[in-house]
Amino acid sequence: MADTTIRIEPFLLDSPRGPLFCIYVSPADQAPKGAVLYLHPFAEEMHKSRRMVALQARAMAAQGYAVLQIDLTGCGDSAGDFSDASWSVWLDDARLGHAWLFEKTAQPITLWGLRTGALLATDLAQRLQDVRSLLLWQPVSDGSLFLNQFLRIKLASEMLAEGQSRSGTKDLLAQLQSGQGVEVGGNMLSSAMARELGSIKLAGMAPKCPVTWLEVGAQASPGVTPASQRIVDAWTTNGIPVQTRTVQGDPFWVTQEITECPALIDATQSCLIR
Repeated sequence: MADTTIRIEPFLLDSPRGPLFCIYVSPADQAPKGAVLYLHPFAEEMHKSRRMVALQARAMAAQGYAVLQIDLTGCGDSAGDFSDASWSVWLDDARLGHAWLFEKTAQPITLWGLRTGALLATDLAQRLQDVRSLLLWQPVSDGSLFLNQFLRIKLASEMLAEGQSRSGTKDLLAQLQSGQGVEVGGNMLSSAMARELGSIKLAGMAPKCPVTWLEVGAQASPGVTPASQRIVDAWTTNGIPVQTRTVQGDPFWVTQEITECPALIDATQSCLIR
């Protein structure tokens, strides 16, 4: 049975690069008391996460919050190919989503990002003045390390198909640095995206708003991984309020089957309404 307490509205948002597919989830019987812009992760992680994101957005709407989910350029059902994407293009897409959501709700906006989406949300938060807070799910902290991990997917695919890989990570990076794209898991990674993503690190950022940092692990804990905690400590030293928690669950963004993590939804809800 459909939930009549929330409204789900798909639409296309105009951008200079073509229409961006969006889903607006909001309370059906009241004006929203807050607004949330969701920024998705990279490539296949985006698709693996759709179920969890939909569940979380509906839970937020049931609590009175409006949520905008946006497929960035070259992703999902938005215009363009993945090869058209770059970090600066995605930042511009996120700005458009932020502007639309603020005009729609007249509410200060929480930026919610998963994995590289958390990195994008933090980057955007540095550039805007009216961000209420950041909600980071399992954030990628170092774009360069993530890029290397992403390229290893291609090497692993070659090993499975041919018993050996035709290249190494250094060769693929050199190809990207020369201006050529690299196909990884059906996605053509552009030289511009590799260059821009590879230069981004959470440790070098300084968001100007409160942060909720949530991770998923084998055991629940009030803290996060040591690498994450170092960034958290640097932010708190600079006066940024950061709330952390690790919930028990599976890494749904990379599991072979579509997986849910109810503990993450519960933790997010408790942080949202605190």
